Amino acid sequence: MLHCHLSGLASRTIKTVILLITALALASCSNPFRSNSIEAGDSRPVITIMVPLHFPQGPEASLVQEIEDLTGTKLVIDWVRDEIYSDKMNAALTMNSLKKATFVKYTDYYLLKSAIRSDLFWEIGPYLDAFPNLRRLNGDILDQTAVDGKIFGLYTERPSSRQGVIIREDWLENVKLAPPRTLDQLYAVLKQFTYGDPDRNGKRDTIGLTDRNDLVFGAFKTLSSYFGTPNNWIAADHRMVPEFETAPYMDTMNFMKKLYDEKLMNQDFAVTSKDIQRNLLIQGTAGVYIGSMTDVQRLSNEAKQFNKDARFTVVNRIEGPQGYKVWSIPNFNGLFLFSKSAIQSEDELKQVLTFFDRSMEADVANLMKFGVEGRHYKLQGKQVQLPSESEQLRIDEVGPMYVLMTADLSNPNLLQVTQEDPLLALAEKLSSDNEKFIVKDPTVNLESATFDERSEELNRIITDATYHYILGQIDQAGFDQEVDRWRRSGGNAMIEEFTKSYFE
Repeated sequence: MLHCHLSGLASRTIKTVILLITALALASCSNPFRSNSIEAGDSRPVITIMVPLHFPQGPEASLVQEIEDLTGTKLVIDWVRDEIYSDKMNAALTMNSLKKATFVKYTDYYLLKSAIRSDLFWEIGPYLDAFPNLRRLNGDILDQTAVDGKIFGLYTERPSSRQGVIIREDWLENVKLAPPRTLDQLYAVLKQFTYGDPDRNGKRDTIGLTDRNDLVFGAFKTLSSYFGTPNNWIAADHRMVPEFETAPYMDTMNFMKKLYDEKLMNQDFAVTSKDIQRNLLIQGTAGVYIGSMTDVQRLSNEAKQFNKDARFTVVNRIEGPQGYKVWSIPNFNGLFLFSKSAIQSEDELKQVLTFFDRSMEADVANLMKFGVEGRHYKLQGKQVQLPSESEQLRIDEVGPMYVLMTADLSNPNLLQVTQEDPLLALAEKLSSDNEKFIVKDPTVNLESATFDERSEELNRIITDATYHYILGQIDQAGFDQEVDRWRRSGGNAMIEEFTKSYFE
């Protein structure tokens, strides 16, 4: 479920606004990753950008400087830790202090429609054809991002679904189990990883699953899709039905409750951050991580710093009652929006778009993707070779840069990799395999004024009820009461609006 919502700001309480302002102040004061200051007399256009940081530190400063030199710009980049990013972005919108280019996660973007319709951002669709690289952006993906048929953002690209199960392969061998292929087998693995001494140290000091306080990108939604839950909504009997009113959603809650009750997962998952969730896997406390399969390379590398014998594998096909299913998102991670308060004129907008267009050229794009030849990678003919000895250097110095890349998966100017890390190659192969059984959200691009205005508070009702059920604080009757409260608080209107938009 989503916790960040910007529409209907006028109806927010004073307390909420104060919290948002505080989040902005704290994030700004504590942020050591802001890149570059503006030197007096520098005539290059200044491009201010805010992006999430998924790594402990920002990128190597010399790489940013090289990008500035190649693009003829002065970059002022606000690198904000991912776990507070949505709050900071919300606060910046509230304070009218957005950057010229602000990255918006796709999960937040759909909740920004009222802000977009209030003319707070530039419509960039009419300008794209003037740029040699931006004009080649994928029309289908642009359509996925459209609001009322208009294009407002430059997207970062991703497959429909990278979701799967990352598992300690050496633990599987120790407890004499094969990689799970069904939900029952997955449960058996989690149980043996908890009670079967998978690390062979003679102590009961491990758990099966590590999870975090996120029902979407944590374990819950992926497990839910394995059980056959629709992706947010399903069209049935000429009405749109929310996922939490379906039997598979209840099956998922019961499965998670069983894992929790039997202590097969971290007991504080409902308040666990992503960093702590990862650390439980990296440091050898947990053996299963459910989420983006392409995280496996980095998780494996970091785990080997604690245990050089740690080995991982990845599974994407977990068969449930309805066969193979996995939830999907639109083909963008997020997109850059361009604030009218920060960009005062059409000429200034063109300067910013010129930077993003130039960033797709071979020299800049490959610098963002791979770093510096000789330091981070080698060239083998016209292909990139990624030596294992420079892998950590690439992660630390180059890794954060990828959030700046526009349409990186389909950019023809990017060099090809001659030999990828085997684990990453497997994860990418299985991500492609997911395309065969993805479950799409049927409400993408449907219209619902109630969703635009009140989805945050309504989602919170279901999010809290889901956690309370898993933790044993309410039973099914209590959960049903919360669903009824959701309906009375605006859910019925949302159902009617989505139904009308879908069927008419």
